Amino acid sequence: MKAAVYQGNHKFTIEEVPDPIPGPGQIQIDISYAGVCGTDVHGFQYDKVPPGSILGHEFSGVVSALGEGVTKWKKGDRIVGGGGTHPQGILPDAFTMPRFNFRTDGFDNTRWDATPQPEGYAEKYVMEEWAPLPTPDNVSDLEAALCEPAANAMRTIRRSRMKTGDTVAILGAGPIGLFCLQIARASGASKVFVVEPSALRAKAAEELGADEIIDPTKDDPVERLVALTGGFGPHIVLECAAAPLTLQQALESVRRHGRVVLIALSWDSVMVSPIDWVSMEIELITTLGALDVDFQATLALMSSGRITMDPLISESQVQPLENIQSVFEDLIKPDNRVQAVFKP
Repeated sequence: MKAAVYQGNHKFTIEEVPDPIPGPGQIQIDISYAGVCGTDVHGFQYDKVPPGSILGHEFSGVVSALGEGVTKWKKGDRIVGGGGTHPQGILPDAFTMPRFNFRTDGFDNTRWDATPQPEGYAEKYVMEEWAPLPTPDNVSDLEAALCEPAANAMRTIRRSRMKTGDTVAILGAGPIGLFCLQIARASGASKVFVVEPSALRAKAAEELGADEIIDPTKDDPVERLVALTGGFGPHIVLECAAAPLTLQQALESVRRHGRVVLIALSWDSVMVSPIDWVSMEIELITTLGALDVDFQATLALMSSGRITMDPLISESQVQPLENIQSVFEDLIKPDNRVQAVFKP
């Protein structure tokens, strides 16, 4: 099969590699679409991906072969690449390792084998039969490929403990920020404000119904968010940008006893000034990844039309896998794209 293999030193190559063969209790998937996660981009940017890796954990596909004993699926079934209910005692390392560190552990996919396990930037993939979800008839394969990042946004909103009527600010209108916008709306937020300097991403936020979009190159986002909320600040601030100033801005702008949720994965040290916000007795919450319930709730919102992919990606923007090198180089400069998706 064809696959994009990371060689190290910021370099992908397209290679022919052996098809993965499903073992007992496993299914083989023909990949329909594979989305690009920001963590993959960071791994490429900082050269943290083990050479020989085939990345891509956001994908949709079609069941193409069954391992021994599989009864849940049949050939031709459409799937979302995750969200199935984990068997008792099995959860991802991020939720079970007591000192999981994404920078040092996040790209280690050789934990049970001497070689990296291929993921979605390839023509085929093998999964445990419990692992995927069935794609609803009214959700396209392209939409299904982005269920995973949307599920990360779902977990962000759930971790925030947002209540109906709360005001929410989102710093950064990348894919996660735009999904947070939609899920906050669907969860009953009274107002959702977005801070975003990129015109392309700001336009997407506008199309998705943000109440106001703040350009931090023109206005002070802290002052503006406080003014928009009657001098109090938003109840919830979601840090989805990982820019040098955004964590401090989130902590400064949230209201007294409010909550800041850090979902952005900054690989660089950032400065914060506790004296500017410590007296407000706020909560700082972190989140990483998504659980089964987040996938399942997200897919239900996608099926009902309350999460849409329209401003993020269209069929005409889907790239062939052969373009992976240039796409990743572009994604380091986020003004160029909102979301990237490959069709192997």
